Amino acid sequence: MKKISMLLYACLFAVLADAQPPKVPANKGDIFGEKTTAENAITVDQLFSIMAGKKEKEMTVKLKGMVTQVCEKEGCWIKIQSPDGNMMVKMKDHKFTVPLVLNGKNIVIAGLAEEKLTTVEQLRHYAEDAGKSKEEIARIKEPKREITVQAKGILVL
Repeated sequence: MKKISMLLYACLFAVLADAQPPKVPANKGDIFGEKTTAENAITVDQLFSIMAGKKEKEMTVKLKGMVTQVCEKEGCWIKIQSPDGNMMVKMKDHKFTVPLVLNGKNIVIAGLAEEKLTTVEQLRHYAEDAGKSKEEIARIKEPKREITVQAKGILVL
């Protein structure tokens, strides 16, 4: 019984230790997720223009942008500057995470951009992950139509 208890504690510790952003640097040339380059990357403004003219609201992109926020709980999403505020970038299938020090850095994101409706529940979840107060979270009452990106890889510029 003692061995089982110790094993359970070890598993719990491993899960808790894993559920944090990595504590690594984010220097020029560092890559998170799949390897990517800056070649043929477009700006966020260009993405918005392209998406506005498309009937299909999904496209593979290589996107340049500046990180404005990083998920404080796990590093599993970031936000980058966009024409309508901050655009959500999630790490595809949670296959990788990024460090908090990525905040304020210019990056290239390789992934899939899509226009979608983000539910109130999901917006509240993101606000909680970002460390927002209960009052700020409670004020979220409407879903939001937005362009988001599922990142496969991120390159620090």
